[in-house]
Amino acid sequence: MNRLACAALSLFFCLGGAARAADFPDRPITLVVPVAAGGTMDIAGRVLGQHLKDVLGQTVVVENRPGGSGNIAYTQVARAEPDGYTLLFSYEGFHTGSPALSTNQGWDPVQSFTPIGEVFRGPHVILVPKNAPARTLRQLIAQAKAEPGKLNYASSGVGSIQHLGAEQFKQLTDTDIMHVPYNGAAPAMKDLIAGRVQLFITTPPSAIGHLKAGTIRALAITSKKRHPMLPDVPTTAEAGLPAFTLEAWFSLFGPAGMPDAVRDKLSQALQTVVQSPGFAAQINELGAYASYQPPAELARIVSDGLTHWASVVKAAGVAAN
Repeated sequence: MNRLACAALSLFFCLGGAARAADFPDRPITLVVPVAAGGTMDIAGRVLGQHLKDVLGQTVVVENRPGGSGNIAYTQVARAEPDGYTLLFSYEGFHTGSPALSTNQGWDPVQSFTPIGEVFRGPHVILVPKNAPARTLRQLIAQAKAEPGKLNYASSGVGSIQHLGAEQFKQLTDTDIMHVPYNGAAPAMKDLIAGRVQLFITTPPSAIGHLKAGTIRALAITSKKRHPMLPDVPTTAEAGLPAFTLEAWFSLFGPAGMPDAVRDKLSQALQTVVQSPGFAAQINELGAYASYQPPAELARIVSDGLTHWASVVKAAGVAAN
């Protein structure tokens, strides 16, 4: 084939791709959510899907693919056609925490996906039983220092943000607190209420009902500002530990190789959604806050997160699979 024919063929494919991007989307989009139906992330995914439908003019079908610490969902999207019709609603714990613990994911957190944009962030709250002697975060840290190895902290499982975040807390405070992993936040909260564990760092929706009932106590929220759901709970900076922030991000990705024009159209639609008052209000009700970041910034966030959690895992001596 001569150079002129090659150039003509390349132009044909470029124009064809541009036409497809201009028509996008012309059929329903599948939003893969890596958790079971009914939880906070699933609810948030459905809220996001509805708002994207309103902006893009096409149905967004939420497909729940739980299991394997996100591996089932992430593998599915990584192997999908990069045409913009299969998207991943990603969670920091799965996207950058799990790779620090496992070397056989079956997908790469950077190479397998196209960043589209950050959607929202979920702060965590530091909780103790209602009868705990520590009434403040400083008192909890002092107690842990005075009784090394005697306090226990709960998590919703090995490799979860609750687990890795608590290990980061230990490193920052130079304390020795034992890890007790559970199969989810509900059983962990049950044992916190009963006093069988002395510390649990989790998201506000898991705690708000119990806080209102007075069965547990909140010492601090791990964000830079107080949350409207917990207006009387100080931030970690206000409570004396400014170096500790823990805000899990939730973001939108597509498979690697997505055309720039399709990615940009999705990112612009996402920005419109995230910055709308209606979406922000619904996310606030879930204990989080809307926070749009564009593709390039999201790529940097992923890179920084991989470095951060690998460092935390190494310092904690948590065994990788």
